[in-house]
Amino acid sequence: MILTVTLNAAIDKRYVVNNFKTGEVNRVKECTYVPGGKGLNVSKPASIYGAEVIATGFVGGYAGAYIENALKPFGIKSAFYHVAAESRSCINIWDEVNKVQTEFLEPGFTLTEEDFAGFEEKFRNLVKEAKVVAMSGSVPKGLDGTAYQRLIKIVKEAGIPVILDTSGKLLEMGIEAAPTMIKPNIDEIRMLTGKNCDNIQDIIDAAKEIHEKGVEIVAVSLGADGSLAVGNEGIFRALVPRINAVNTVGCGDSMIAGFALGLSRGLSLPETMKLASAISAAAAMREETGFFVMEDMEKLLPQIEVTEL
Repeated sequence: MILTVTLNAAIDKRYVVNNFKTGEVNRVKECTYVPGGKGLNVSKPASIYGAEVIATGFVGGYAGAYIENALKPFGIKSAFYHVAAESRSCINIWDEVNKVQTEFLEPGFTLTEEDFAGFEEKFRNLVKEAKVVAMSGSVPKGLDGTAYQRLIKIVKEAGIPVILDTSGKLLEMGIEAAPTMIKPNIDEIRMLTGKNCDNIQDIIDAAKEIHEKGVEIVAVSLGADGSLAVGNEGIFRALVPRINAVNTVGCGDSMIAGFALGLSRGLSLPETMKLASAISAAAAMREETGFFVMEDMEKLLPQIEVTEL
């Protein structure tokens, strides 16, 4: 079982418009609503691939009930901690004419220490059933980077791999607890190490620096240029074929799903990178965030090149 953690779950709303203009009335051509938040965008691809997935975190109000109900068609089990306030919404506007995406991310509700202590108790029990834990995204108001530190400690005490995918101070503080894996982008690894990371060797050196501090796998996403990973098995680079990308929002989360699947199944790091890259690329080919079609992934899988550096 893969346990995903979305502390700041949301309803993701995608609006398709023609020639989006600020300061004016924009008619929405079509819209979709799906359960969102980075952890849930990990849950969906992992479940599509065939894993048993339990999603936890915080939800509240009518919006929270919608999030839980909307996960059911994916076969994802909900194990959220409930609060009285309404869960947030995040809006993604896709301009079909200019091929530009604009996002509006609500901050969500505020949590208390009592809320988080109650969640920790629930989380300890859920971790006992998991093969791997993936925690992703921002945290609600009232929490800080120590929240991820506390959760990582619980998972590590249970002897289970834990992936942390977040940014800024949350990532900086989170890696102090030495999660099994992180997946920073170029800007994030620059922030963590102070290195320029203007070429592959710089990026490798930065990833090695974090790896040597106790993070077993440091996977760096390079966008269309694929990814590289530093781990106990070595240093590897994954290259993906050119695709017709329709929606790149959530592709990093789909990659985390692939890594979680690889860790849960005991795959090698190169095999895991290949799977994660194929799922991520397949997700970019579909409009719905956090979604891919197995047929797309299976066609892409043999085309992913993973080489040792």
